[in-house]
Amino acid sequence: MAISRRKFLQTTALTGIGVASPLMSSCSVEGASVRPAPMMPAPTFVASNGINMAVYEKGSGPAVVFCHGWPELAFSWRSQLDAVAAAGFHGIAPDQRGFGLTGGPDDPAQYDMQIFCDDLAGLLDAKGIDKAVFCGHDWGGAVVWAMARLHPDRCSGIIGLNTSAGRPADLPPLENSEPSLIIMTPNYYVATFMPPGNAEAILQADVRHTFDFILSRGGIWDREAFARMPESSEEREMNLLAMIQREDPPGDPFLPEEVMQYFTQTYEATGFTGGLNWYRAAAKIGAIMANAPSRIEVPSLYIGAENDVILPPSSADGMEDFITDLEKYTVLDSGHWTQQEKPEEVNRVIVEWLKRKIT
Repeated sequence: MAISRRKFLQTTALTGIGVASPLMSSCSVEGASVRPAPMMPAPTFVASNGINMAVYEKGSGPAVVFCHGWPELAFSWRSQLDAVAAAGFHGIAPDQRGFGLTGGPDDPAQYDMQIFCDDLAGLLDAKGIDKAVFCGHDWGGAVVWAMARLHPDRCSGIIGLNTSAGRPADLPPLENSEPSLIIMTPNYYVATFMPPGNAEAILQADVRHTFDFILSRGGIWDREAFARMPESSEEREMNLLAMIQREDPPGDPFLPEEVMQYFTQTYEATGFTGGLNWYRAAAKIGAIMANAPSRIEVPSLYIGAENDVILPPSSADGMEDFITDLEKYTVLDSGHWTQQEKPEEVNRVIVEWLKRKIT
């Protein structure tokens, strides 16, 4: 029997989404190595908060730090890095803790929202940068909105792509919010990611097959078709691990072969544990944010995607209640991987906003 989203979160204690230094064991698997991303400047390495963070940079001017989500990499921002550099900004895209060339510890205790934000503050320190615009997608979006509350003095602006800002606990619940199309059960992907080793075994069995399903459009990223699927289906329950194990999962790959090869080869080398630890530490978010300032005072932009059923544009309803200067934009005919699916449109919106708001 389906349970409500509120009941699910209560029973699983999940409050997150929809977070010479020691070198980390998840940087490689069985001797495989990670190569730098193609179509990107050569990376440098920055010591920050106990990790050696791989950083791709381009351009000069006010800093814009791009924060990727799961299971992505700094490489996901290749188009945006070029666009902001051409517009007179200093684009910076790190492989975040647990991912890619940066790697990270296997211990989930070393992954939480305070740590993720401290990683970014340390990146600015290492680069001699006082403040930056932080632009994040998926989990990276959760981090950049948290940056505005945990490290407001380091933020000149915030851009959340697909991910809305979490409503502060001291505000009343939003009334008349749009119900999710997802049927919340223990099969929801966040819950299935919790047991150590469970998701890894499935995701790593055939990494290219995994990415052909995950980095796709259509299928679960078609809002109207999704709503017509049976409520008991793996799609409506957002049971990603079950769908990955199908011979022909829903959705169609849309990225060029060189892009798919890089994601595949990187995760074949690193495995998935580092990124999955972001979910496994999500229950700590509420306590970490409890004493943070409620209001976000820096200029902010939310960009939603019409067909993202996990993080729909309606999830940004009510952000005006606690963000002083907020603009919103919806990318039509796009699923969850918005900056890679609609790069020209996303670039235009980001650059226009940066030129108006950031000097």
